[in-house]
Amino acid sequence: MPLPIDPHQYTLRKPVSCCGVGLHSGRTVNLSIKPAPKNNGIRFFRTDILPNEHIKAHLNMVVDTRLATTIGNDNFHISTTEHLMAALQGFGIDNADIELDSAEVPIMDGSADPFFQMMKSSGKKKQNGMKKALRITRPIHYTDGDKSITIKPYNGFKITGEICFDDAVIDSQKFSFNLSTEKFGKEISRARTFGYVEQVEELWANGLALGSSLENVIAIHWNRKSVLNEDGLRFDDEFIRHKVLDLVGDLALLGCSVLGHVSSYKTGHTEHLGFMKAIAASPHCWELIEMRKNGPHAVMNRVVSKSKAASDMIMPLFNRDSQLVAAA
Repeated sequence: MPLPIDPHQYTLRKPVSCCGVGLHSGRTVNLSIKPAPKNNGIRFFRTDILPNEHIKAHLNMVVDTRLATTIGNDNFHISTTEHLMAALQGFGIDNADIELDSAEVPIMDGSADPFFQMMKSSGKKKQNGMKKALRITRPIHYTDGDKSITIKPYNGFKITGEICFDDAVIDSQKFSFNLSTEKFGKEISRARTFGYVEQVEELWANGLALGSSLENVIAIHWNRKSVLNEDGLRFDDEFIRHKVLDLVGDLALLGCSVLGHVSSYKTGHTEHLGFMKAIAASPHCWELIEMRKNGPHAVMNRVVSKSKAASDMIMPLFNRDSQLVAAA
């Protein structure tokens, strides 16, 4: 069966850079995305403090999910990673080094589109390495109160998101799409983060969201019937599209392509992390595969580990090809 995604690894053709402000710190941030070799994965560097040390963009590096997804180690943190990670996933970049001179990815316009357009201006380069993927073979469910996420077998990567809010401007919204670079750019890349005006004011009072403005956040009016942004919404259902964008970015922390259909209900960053941990704890419901090219078609060979427990190997395994063997 032909693969639903290109089996090769990709990186950028050339470095790209931008400057913006951190949503919570309000500080100016310079960010560069640079090409990286095959099997490198996505790595973050803090050039302002420890320029030679990096943090892998892996779920086991997540240290905080309040308000945004933050990765870190004992020496430094990088927060608000989700929009940039979504853009990398949407553009099909497997390997890149990201350099910042602050602790937060710039918010830009509140969406993933500025990062996506930067990468489009660079173009991507096919590499010798083949993608690794997590192929779902049985459903996996995660629930937290009335919030839930499920993934089921699917020949591709599909996301269906649903939200329910007790106000007129959002109400109940549902959106579904199959991930591809074209669909990402047209359907979710431009969807912006949002919040209630009084919530933003409360964050300001607590020294947070200092970089937020109508230029980078959809501000929901006190009356819950409209938004304060003069240009209005980019999509009638921009709220759920942004939630799906966040989910794409967070799931990129699995460190590989995913073959499955994800359905989420009323979830946020905390539930996304819990869901990824549930996947890691359910090795009987998935298999790790390495994509191979066979003539005009790409096929997949199952990948197994010689030694590590399956539930511990999702992230470490993908960057240690010496541990991978094709099953008969």
